Amino acid sequence: MKFADRIQKFPANVFAEMDQAKRQALDAGQSLIDLSLGSSDLPVATPILETISQSLQDPSTHGYLLFHGTRSFRQAVADWYERRYGLSIDPETEVLPLIGSQEGTAHLPLAILNPGDVALLQDPGYPSHSGGVYLAGGDIYGMPLLAENQFLPVLGDIPAAVLQKARMMVLSYPHNPTTAIASLSFFEEAVQFCQDHDLVLVHDFPYVDFVFSNQQMPSILQADRNRHCSIEFFTFSKSYSMGGFRIGYAIGNAELIASLRRIKAIVDFNQYQGILNGAVTALTTCEADIQTTLDTFQTRRDIFVSAMNNIGWPVPSPTATMYIWAPLPEPWQQKSVEFCKQLVAHTGVAASPGAGFGKTGEGYVRFALVQDPDTLAAAVDRIASFLHT
Repeated sequence: MKFADRIQKFPANVFAEMDQAKRQALDAGQSLIDLSLGSSDLPVATPILETISQSLQDPSTHGYLLFHGTRSFRQAVADWYERRYGLSIDPETEVLPLIGSQEGTAHLPLAILNPGDVALLQDPGYPSHSGGVYLAGGDIYGMPLLAENQFLPVLGDIPAAVLQKARMMVLSYPHNPTTAIASLSFFEEAVQFCQDHDLVLVHDFPYVDFVFSNQQMPSILQADRNRHCSIEFFTFSKSYSMGGFRIGYAIGNAELIASLRRIKAIVDFNQYQGILNGAVTALTTCEADIQTTLDTFQTRRDIFVSAMNNIGWPVPSPTATMYIWAPLPEPWQQKSVEFCKQLVAHTGVAASPGAGFGKTGEGYVRFALVQDPDTLAAAVDRIASFLHT
């Protein structure tokens, strides 16, 4: 049996290895505390569930859903951007429903890259960003994200030879896994850079609401108000705890939206109408629920960071996201995969190795704050016993 050459370009999946390590720990009798996945454990807000439930009783929602049937959702997205950012968006040409933002970041390179073209990606970064480039036959230039640069790429360091082949840049702030945030001025710099070098600018924006400083995160479209080169992706998985519902959208440059829509038409129709109805309810009525979610994760952050410092592992307190990006202590500093495998095997605590997010992620481990405070405290106790054995 023969398989396509493109599969061979996919890097080894560290997260698949960790999934196997978790299964082995369970089989060995460990009680698992899983802090490895950014899947919210909080319930979906009642108004959203009620809207979906009501839709289930309506047989007209049970069939295929084509683009024209998503109009109310696309209008709700456009209205949300106008309320939040003062941007006037055309719901017909500048908004596209997605099955989560990962669908967008994975499929968009098919519309932009020819084999051998280069995508500028953050290193470390979210794995689906590179996966989409490999699917399209593209090559990757990793832009290092370093603590001394506030985990922002230094655009001037990108070699001219790379820029000659580059066709797109992918950013994502607030950032997974480093928890960094970016300013509007940085986005303006990035937009100008992409215009100067004829690049598509992709911004993955799942953590727009996950900021603990009462600071509003900028949209890339604020820096590219005429949508010359930019497209942004949003998912309902984080702000609204709707990970399993697989709902998101793309918004931005009309030509990019149209190209992504053509690819989407080959792959799928759309989600169930009731899910889109629930997403409209989320965008229009659930601001208070978002604040409750944010308060919950801020409490978890404070408890976890304090406990880690108390056991002698100092970790930065993040200003955004649902993660802790922790520099590994000696003697594990360049052994993130081995550390995470040994940690889950000996204690049942599962975390994500920094190497799984890119070579610049080595030396770190990511903890997801997706457990209640008592469970997080118990996890730190187990980590302490592992470190001190």
